[in-house]
Amino acid sequence: MVALKEVWGRDAERAEDRLRAVASWDERFTIAVDILGRRLGAHPPVDPQVAYAWRRTLSSRGRVRVDGLADEVGWSRKRLWSRFQSQLGITPKRAARLVRFDHAAHLLAAGHAAARIAAENGYVDQSHLHREVATFAGLTPTALAVAPWLAVDDVAWPASSPTQRPAKDGERIRDLR
Repeated sequence: MVALKEVWGRDAERAEDRLRAVASWDERFTIAVDILGRRLGAHPPVDPQVAYAWRRTLSSRGRVRVDGLADEVGWSRKRLWSRFQSQLGITPKRAARLVRFDHAAHLLAAGHAAARIAAENGYVDQSHLHREVATFAGLTPTALAVAPWLAVDDVAWPASSPTQRPAKDGERIRDLR
């Protein structure tokens, strides 16, 4: 986490001054929408190939190879890597790892067994899943599964929500709300 000033420089001070100068939340939200809209419009759009690679990464739940993505968009691996990182701020491989971890984390929170998650979601073995959880969350899979900040949301994660489906034989399901 960094201060807004570190990201936006002097523009952050101007934005804060504008937000402090108004009395109501409605006015603040109007100003925030205006500021964010201008900032988004000031940057060139993401290359269609990068957007496609990102959508494929999400739809595959992180189980996509960078070489395959590069072939799909008609670029070299190096060009995809460079463009992806410059436009999204992360390499395609790291993005895939994070997307795969996110999916695994929500399955853990929904009560699925770590060994099953590892086997069905592209991890070499349960130890590999354990290392990824430690790398990204600093926790064990068991601790991550009950982390309060990973409560399952019925709207955002309907397929993994304990309130949306019955438990399968041997599956540990609990309502985290």
